[in-house]
Amino acid sequence: MVFVTRLTFQSGDRDVLDAVVGEIAETCRRKGVEMKGPHSDTPAEYRVPMYRRLDGDPAAQYPAWQYTVFQRRLELYGHEEVAREILERNFPERVKVEAVFEGTRTPKK
Repeated sequence: MVFVTRLTFQSGDRDVLDAVVGEIAETCRRKGVEMKGPHSDTPAEYRVPMYRRLDGDPAAQYPAWQYTVFQRRLELYGHEEVAREILERNFPERVKVEAVFEGTRTPKK
């Protein structure tokens, strides 16, 4: 059975995100981990309305707060110990990390 670890990284700071993902990809290459990625998704643009009063009156509105979220994805095949080591790291607060683990059966030959 082969275990697949899917890692998703999100941040509003592209430089920090790329540094974190680049470091992880380099660690995987050095340790001989089979991986796909990093894949870059289209940045998500968000607009948050801001009001001067709590009643939400559209006439009393500040300009919307706009921000961008960048996302990178990696898939690691096997090497559960390396995936565990990666997830035990202390990531910057600006980077959100999500991990999904899946087990797949290898086809019989």
